[in-house]
Amino acid sequence: MFVKSTATALILILATAGVASAQSPTRIQQFQAWGAYSYQSGGGKVCYVLSVPTTKEPASVDHGDNFFIVSQRPGQNISYEPQAMMGYSLKENSKVNVNIDGKVFVMFTKDKAAWVENAAQEPALVAAMKGGHSMTVTAVSKKGTGTSYAYSLSGISAALKQIESCK
Repeated sequence: MFVKSTATALILILATAGVASAQSPTRIQQFQAWGAYSYQSGGGKVCYVLSVPTTKEPASVDHGDNFFIVSQRPGQNISYEPQAMMGYSLKENSKVNVNIDGKVFVMFTKDKAAWVENAAQEPALVAAMKGGHSMTVTAVSKKGTGTSYAYSLSGISAALKQIESCK
């Protein structure tokens, strides 16, 4: 399941990055719940860490494949950019909330993805992930269904360290 979900995530990442000339991503290493990956694109090397939810609520709906990603794109001056990717379209103009041990970070949505609303908070979100115990992502689908995903933060620090020197 993790391999199938990861393959789907890699395709989605390439599609959302608008990278037509990208090579297939390579898995660098798996660190418990988080994998580290890289690929070459027209804009240079891209490295990222990715995880899948440990639980999905409500259990009665088809969530599709969901991922949480933190990416580095040195050629585009992007460092540690968190992103939530959903297996369904999100409600237009809705927000996605990332709750790490009671601290909430708000993300804006577009289609099936969400990014930190205030880019200045990206380092704080990544730091909270590194030091946190639990992370929950809540969203609202285009159909109006409220959803919730729990992610393990086990391995996030080691995975981020692995992509630290992405060039």
